[in-house]
Parts: sequence; C-alpha cells; structure tokens
Amino acid sequence: MRLDADALLARRSDFPILSTCTYLISNSLGAMPARTRERLNEYADSWAQRGVIAWEEWMPMVTRVGDLIGRLINASPGEVTILQNVSIVESILISCLDFSGKRNKVVYSALEFPTIHYNWEAQRRNGARIEMVRSRDGIAVDAQAVCDAIDDTTLAVPISHVLFRSSHIQDIAPIVEKAHRCGALVFLDVYQSIGTVPIDVRGLDVDACVGGCLKWLCGGPGAAFLWVKPELYQRLKPAMVGWFAHKRPFDFDMRGMEFADDVWRFAGGTSNVPALYAAISGLEIISEIEVGAIRRRSMELTAFAAARALEDGLTLNSPRDAARRGGHITVDFPNARQASEELIRRKFLVDYRPAAGIRIAPHFYNSREEVAAVFEEIRNIRNGR
Repeated sequence: MRLDADALLARRSDFPILSTCTYLISNSLGAMPARTRERLNEYADSWAQRGVIAWEEWMPMVTRVGDLIGRLINASPGEVTILQNVSIVESILISCLDFSGKRNKVVYSALEFPTIHYNWEAQRRNGARIEMVRSRDGIAVDAQAVCDAIDDTTLAVPISHVLFRSSHIQDIAPIVEKAHRCGALVFLDVYQSIGTVPIDVRGLDVDACVGGCLKWLCGGPGAAFLWVKPELYQRLKPAMVGWFAHKRPFDFDMRGMEFADDVWRFAGGTSNVPALYAAISGLEIISEIEVGAIRRRSMELTAFAAARALEDGLTLNSPRDAARRGGHITVDFPNARQASEELIRRKFLVDYRPAAGIRIAPHFYNSREEVAAVFEEIRNIRNGR
C-alpha cells in the first residue's frame, strides 16, 4: 500500500521531541521513538534481574539488529554485523588490506566525511598512496573524475552514497564497474542515505557497506554496521580483531586466531549492548513504513525547501534535481553560522557545516508547514526580527 503524507504524519506521535520543537536535523541525529525508552528499560531490567545470564538475550541482539538493517540494504539474514561507530568499521576493513605492494592506491573524493579521510590518510605510514578527487563546485564530485583516478594500482575506493555536506547522491555504478575492472575493492558509506534513499548492495555490486543507526534510522549513537560481500569472507582477514571474530570465541583458544566463517570475522570485541536496544525501535518503524514511501515524501519536502531557498535568494549548496539529492538541503548566506545558532535558540533544530551552510533535513514525520516555517524564521533573522 502506497502511504500518503497524512499516513506518514500520523506517525508523529511516535516521536516525543516533535511536540516541543521544529525538528529538521534527522541527517545528524534522528528523533528518538517513544518506545526506545521501553527498550532501554528492557536492557536495564535484564541486567538488573538476570546479571551475567542476560548475555543469553544480549548476544542474539547483534544478529537481530543486523537483520533489520539487512532488509534495508538487500542483504540476506546473518550478513550484517554491528559495531560501535564507522571509524571502527572502516579501520577493520582497512586492516584487511596490504599496502606494501604496487597495488597500494586509495581513491576517494574530497567531499567524504572527515573520519573516512582520517582513517585512510593514516595508512600512508603503511605505504598507501592517497588520491583525493576534487569537486568543481563543492556540491558534487564527477563520477567520471573518480573513474579516471582508478587504475591497475588501485587497492580500494571508499566512497559515500550521499555526501554529508551537500546531499548529492553519488553515481555509484560506473565507479564500481571501473574499480572492479581494475581489481580494486569498493567500500560504500551509506550513513547519509540509509533510511531515506533505497539501497541495494547486491544490485550495486559493492564489496562492503558501512553506516549507522544514528541519523535517518532514528536509532541513536553507538550502533554502526558492516556488510561484506560473502564471496570475500575468505579473502579479507582483518588485523584489527577481537574475540568475537574467532570461530569459537568461547573456547578461549590461545593457539591463534581462527576466523569465523561468516560476517562475525569482522565483529571485533564485545558488543555495545545498550546501543542495540536503542536502535531497534527506529529500525522497526522505518521497516514498517518502507524506504520507498520515505523517499517519495523526502523528495517532495526537499523540493519544496529548495524552491523556498531560491525564492528567498539563498545560495542552494545541494543538487537542484531531486533525483540527485538525498534527504536534506544545504543553504548558505552571510552570517549563516550565527543564524543557525539563533534558529536553534528559537527551537528550530538544524545544523551548520563549514564550506556548505545550514543543513535542513525533513524526515517522513515532518510537515510542509514546518519546512515553510523554518524559512520564514530565517527571513526574520536576516531582517533583524
């Protein structure tokens, strides 16, 4: 059944913060579902009442949360593992690679989220050669330019599905095709797209997919995820490991690492159990609504927001074509940082990013009236009211 705007707005009562402010920042931190408090109470109760036996409940939560994410990216059950953040996830993937040979080049865009850059840049000490593809306009990176940078010495191409500053949707298919033709791996970061843009890791043919529950999935911090193409399990052996990566972790075997045969080989150490409980409700709600419905609503709201920005003479630092734009728009004008701070003081929750501007991110639970109101408030602030 195709959900309309009224059906989506009927879910507003699931998110308490929406009654206290105009919440347009789900690209940074999704609104907390009301039932998340109940889930966290379940965690506290299980610890308080069962003590160490609570691990019988906690361990399966990794797979349970992973499978909910898997449904959103077209992964099979048991193929997604949960870690604490994308920096850890990216580091585990990096630790599978050898930069000592001629194939030691890493290609990505200059508009990636900084943690991606920091992690890969640190590998220069291990022999990595980093090539960052520049953007002509600060909004998009030409896919052909990325392809041109990939050659037979390229080892990995870590790229974002949606760019965090501008909301540009990267054209993934030609990059994957060129990378694979040259023998390179593609690691796709979907943090800014999952929950608001449809994702198909098998259709895209990427080698790994990373992201987290913090943003559009309304799952809070501490629950990032990793999917790796199952055909690569035996090839990718991480050097950054933990006891849960062992095939039989409860053997406590000191003879050496025998990797799990499945995605658990990338799991590292003990899970962040409270974050698993925090993540479930948002994932369930997104699954109930379906990302296709969210995408349609998102395109409507961001198109309206983009039109208002241009009508008001603001600089739009996001693609004008809704099909090339993710879940938020970025607008800029003189003193935008200060205006962002004033908007927050007035309970219009947005954020500001340097070299970009104010990010405005309506989710399925936001109304057209709320989007109109934030632009009216920006106009008031610019006019000194």
